[in-house]
Amino acid sequence: MSIPPPPGPTPGQYAPPPPYPYPPYTHPAPVNGVAIAALVLGILCFVPAIGLALGLIALAQIKKRGERGKGMAIAGSVLSSVGLALWTLALSTGTASDAWNGFKDAANGEGTAYALAKGDCFDSPTGNLEGEAYDIDKVTCARPHDGEVFAVVTLPGGAFPGDDEVTRAADEKCYALRGGYAMDAWAIPDDADVYYFIPSRRSWRFGDREITCLFGSAKENGKLTGSLRKDPTTLDPDQTAFLSASNAVDAALYQEPEEYPEEDLAANKAWAKDVHAVLGKQIQQLRAHNWGPETRQPVADLIKEMKAAHKEWSRASTAKDVDTYYAHYDNGYDYVDGPTTVTARKALGLDTTAPTYGEEPESGGESGDTGELDV
Repeated sequence: MSIPPPPGPTPGQYAPPPPYPYPPYTHPAPVNGVAIAALVLGILCFVPAIGLALGLIALAQIKKRGERGKGMAIAGSVLSSVGLALWTLALSTGTASDAWNGFKDAANGEGTAYALAKGDCFDSPTGNLEGEAYDIDKVTCARPHDGEVFAVVTLPGGAFPGDDEVTRAADEKCYALRGGYAMDAWAIPDDADVYYFIPSRRSWRFGDREITCLFGSAKENGKLTGSLRKDPTTLDPDQTAFLSASNAVDAALYQEPEEYPEEDLAANKAWAKDVHAVLGKQIQQLRAHNWGPETRQPVADLIKEMKAAHKEWSRASTAKDVDTYYAHYDNGYDYVDGPTTVTARKALGLDTTAPTYGEEPESGGESGDTGELDV
């Protein structure tokens, strides 16, 4: 699979560095002897069952010991699988398909560290989430780690669509799903960014169709500590209701036109109308929720400010000129991330430090860069 540099909330992305299929050991790793035996038996097609078994054993040993010979092990397994298929076809036992599927699963990483699930944390042997990798290690999210999986998406079958198309699909799907896993944007570290594993042309042949979306640190040699998961499985009903409403409004605000009102007032007024509609709906959602005694008043105070902002966005959407638009625009934004929001968050037990936007992490990359890892 692969991970391309993700296009973050802010523009800008960089190409991944050249692939790094092996860790930078000082001396070349030895060739696995079982892999050699598997290749020989595969070529002879003498005892295909043993050749296939040796190939699978070699793949496991190579992964565990860091030895060379993966290509020989795979080639031996393929040849032995073909031989076994011919044998079973002749004997009408019907086991050829199972043997071939077993090999595909082993080569594809099924049952290995590549079979990552939503919520899993892991380390990369290189500490890097770009280029190629042949191994990862699952770890507890409580300790420093390189990545945390927040979604797994299965692509449709058929012919390999190409690296560019798979990367485009990963960008689209992973960025759409991150908010459902990490609902509290205030709790996400400033250096955390979106990365993903994507199928390569080679792994696609063995049935690999999964895009694995994950968070990683954009800092050089950076690590994440603790899980970033903030969704209904980890939040209480009050926290979930509050974040759902806040995120819906934030999503609407994020759609602001790239053109300034001086350049396209009509487009900005149309956007202000959309913000007004979303804000009104979320005010209703917050008012309808049954808040606890400690959160009822702080949320009521916030709703009051949201209602005032709601009127300002309505006026911005009907502004006759740019100056009038800006006046209502500024007033509409006043409550966002303000003291009343902080007070409500504190009462709800949520993070109270507003995120920073547009700052570069402490690395050579730009804020908003994403990465891809080919596996």
